[in-house]
Amino acid sequence: MPTWGLLRDPDFRRFWTADLLSQFGTRVAFLGVPLLATTTLNASATQVALLRALETSAYLVLGLQAGAWCDRLRARPVLLTADLGRALLIASVPVCAVFGVLTLWQLFAVVLLTGLLTVFFDVAHQTYLPRLIDRADLLEGNAKLQTNMSMAAVAAPTASGFLVQLLGAPAALGATALGYLSSAGRLARIRARETRPVVEKRKLRTEIGEGLRLVFRHPVLRALTLSGASISVFQSIHIASSVVFLIREIGLDPGAVGLLGTLGLTGALTGAVSARRLASALGHARALWLTTLLLGAASLLYPLTTPGWGLVFWALAGFGTAFGVIVVNVLQLTYQQLTVPEELLGRANATVRFLALGMVPVGSVAAAALTPLSGLRATLWTAALGMLASAGWLIFSPLRSGERTPSNTRTG
Repeated sequence: MPTWGLLRDPDFRRFWTADLLSQFGTRVAFLGVPLLATTTLNASATQVALLRALETSAYLVLGLQAGAWCDRLRARPVLLTADLGRALLIASVPVCAVFGVLTLWQLFAVVLLTGLLTVFFDVAHQTYLPRLIDRADLLEGNAKLQTNMSMAAVAAPTASGFLVQLLGAPAALGATALGYLSSAGRLARIRARETRPVVEKRKLRTEIGEGLRLVFRHPVLRALTLSGASISVFQSIHIASSVVFLIREIGLDPGAVGLLGTLGLTGALTGAVSARRLASALGHARALWLTTLLLGAASLLYPLTTPGWGLVFWALAGFGTAFGVIVVNVLQLTYQQLTVPEELLGRANATVRFLALGMVPVGSVAAAALTPLSGLRATLWTAALGMLASAGWLIFSPLRSGERTPSNTRTG
């Protein structure tokens, strides 16, 4: 297949570009928010961890409902509304900072409300791709979208860190708002007509139950979901502690934190271009559980980090974990999209994300409790060992023997 592949399709190219802009904005905020809280608003490690919890707490409240609603609606208008709403919310932070009225409480509120819109954006985004391209192109489509995540993961930490250092933390969030606004503009230009799903009007609880039963009765989807939820808990413990650890224990400035993140996250770009080859060489199933195991093993290098040459451990861990996350995302999303009936895809996606991202605030709260008791380095060890153990869900599933490989025929 030519290198450009799906990018020759104008509508997919617009969708891909919108996704890149949105991913970049999200990644800038991912580092910019804790840096803003730590360096400008003097937030404690516990308060930074609580900010992380608020970012994804919406999945616990609306995650399952969003899936049912997205199965009833066209996906593109949901994406547009979410992008525009997030742009307005994030833009309020630099505006208030200019007038000297920005507070930590406002940042809590913005993060929470942005998280609510992100729930709908994420579910609709995964549901829209199979409606936009042929099912035979889903692996390529997911790989190209994960490449966006990789490029944003590589470029945004450095951009965010230096924006904070040179112009102040609010300027970084201004870039996030611009990313969301630009994404909405690209989505609005997609010409392909999306048919409104024809669904029988039933109780929301019944529809949510169908998605839950589908995921938990399928042995591979169940294992993937539980593994993802477990990884999310421990990864969020790591994320909630990492910026404070690097600044206060290792002694880095915001620019160096961003640069270090970029060096490690080159693994994400490598993973995005390698996912299809790994699936072809190892088989879809074997590639999934082996990469999840690699993700956990690489995490063990994080708590070994020390000042000076010891920063190499952080960079290597970042490369390995980013590589693993991207490959697992590509293969898991493709598995879901090829396995789940189209009329249930939104609910299945929402169920998986509800349990995965719904666990993020649990991990963030755990980090807020662990850090004062055991210290930042011990908290990082807890996160690393937990991520390694999370691979067990897949190792002891049908994926271990390669018995469950997705086909182009969905189960009914």
